[in-house]
Amino acid sequence: PSPSSRLTEEGAQNALITEADIEEQWQKSRTPPQSWRDSLLLGEVDVADFVTGRSDAKECQRLVDALYDDTLLGKPSGPTALAGFEQGDSRLLYQVAGYDEKTLDASMKWLSSLPETCDTFTVTGGDSGRRTVEVTETSLPDEGDARQGLKVQLKGESAGNPVTLTLDVAAVRIGTDAFTVMNGGLDGADAPTTKNAVEQGAQRLEEVQAGRTPAPAPSEIE
Repeated sequence: PSPSSRLTEEGAQNALITEADIEEQWQKSRTPPQSWRDSLLLGEVDVADFVTGRSDAKECQRLVDALYDDTLLGKPSGPTALAGFEQGDSRLLYQVAGYDEKTLDASMKWLSSLPETCDTFTVTGGDSGRRTVEVTETSLPDEGDARQGLKVQLKGESAGNPVTLTLDVAAVRIGTDAFTVMNGGLDGADAPTTKNAVEQGAQRLEEVQAGRTPAPAPSEIE
């Protein structure tokens, strides 16, 4: 978008998806999404897992930290808005923001490197003991100027019982704005939900960038 149509605070809010956009039985969270900090993601990446040592381990640590504190694309330079949804024990976090162009391009490139750099590694420390993390690439709808999908599976223990945290992660860039989706939980991640969030999110952000207010979904009107 041209400088005159850059994302505003109101535009960022209007670009957020709704329950109707992701369908199923999702409900908007009653608790602030910023409070969703999963302790399984807390810890230090084991450097011994990597042939190239600390350089690759640093990138994987950045991923774990970013998943924990919702900074997959780095710190926004412009307005930002956040929405959280819940369905059973699963959660979906959606964030839209304006970024510095070079920073955004670098972040998208970094995300695309992770399935190779961080395909399998170990996290230690914290309250959850030793955890194995697997990162694989996933396909996303052909939306935006650039996009990257990841599936992150973290296997460890919680209260002495084996658990697997599965997260679908998506990032889509449209101009110098972008949105991210983080969807999943201990019961797994629903890929069609991620797909809906990406498709509807791209449509809403493009509407906002064009200076329009996205029309409400049918279920919002009822």
